[in-house]
Amino acid sequence: MTKTIDYFFGIGSPWAYIGLEPFKALVARFDAQIEPYVIPLIEDNGAIYARNRPDARRAYGVKDLKRWAALRGRSLMFENRSTLSDPTPAGLAVIAAHLAGQHWLGLTQALQEAFWTRAEDIGNSEIRRAIADAAGFDGADIEARAGSRDVLAKWESNYEIAKAAGVFGFPTFRYEGELYWGQDSLPFLERHLSGEKLLA
Repeated sequence: MTKTIDYFFGIGSPWAYIGLEPFKALVARFDAQIEPYVIPLIEDNGAIYARNRPDARRAYGVKDLKRWAALRGRSLMFENRSTLSDPTPAGLAVIAAHLAGQHWLGLTQALQEAFWTRAEDIGNSEIRRAIADAAGFDGADIEARAGSRDVLAKWESNYEIAKAAGVFGFPTFRYEGELYWGQDSLPFLERHLSGEKLLA
C-alpha cells in the first residue's frame, strides 16, 4: 500500500523551504506520495507570526534559521525583505498547479527559492509569471487559474482541514493521523514511515 503524507506548508515559510529537499528525499526513499495543503499560519491554534514575537525570540529565531539553513546547504537573503509584498498569491498559484495535475512541487521549489535566496517579490503577479515560465510552466495560465473559484475554495478547505487537525505552523507533516511539526521533526517522520511510531 502506498504511504501518503499530508504536507501542510506556506510558500513564504523559510522553514518549509530549507526542509523541502530532505523531505523530498525521504518521500522518494519510501516511495510515498505527498498530499499538499497550502495554508496560512493558524493563529487560532497557537501560531505566532515572526513580526508579533518579542525581540529576543525573533533575534534568536533568525540565528537558528541561519544555522539550519547552513546545515541544509541553503542560503537565505534577509536584506530588504520589508519591501516584499504578501506571498499568499504564490500559494494560490501552487494550488492552481496542483488542481491542474501539474508538477506543483517544482513550482513550490521555484517560488520559494526566488523568495528566500534572491528576495524576489513573489507577491507580484508579473514576477510570479516569470518564475513559473522559467521553471517550465505556463505562467499566464497558472496566474489565470489562481484566481478561480475552485482554487479559492481549496485554499479555504485546506485551512479548515489543517485547523481541525491541530496544525499551527510550517511545515507540518501528517502520517497515519500523527502530526510532526517543523523540518527538524523529519527524523521522527522517518521512523514512523519505517514502522516505528514514537509517542511521548
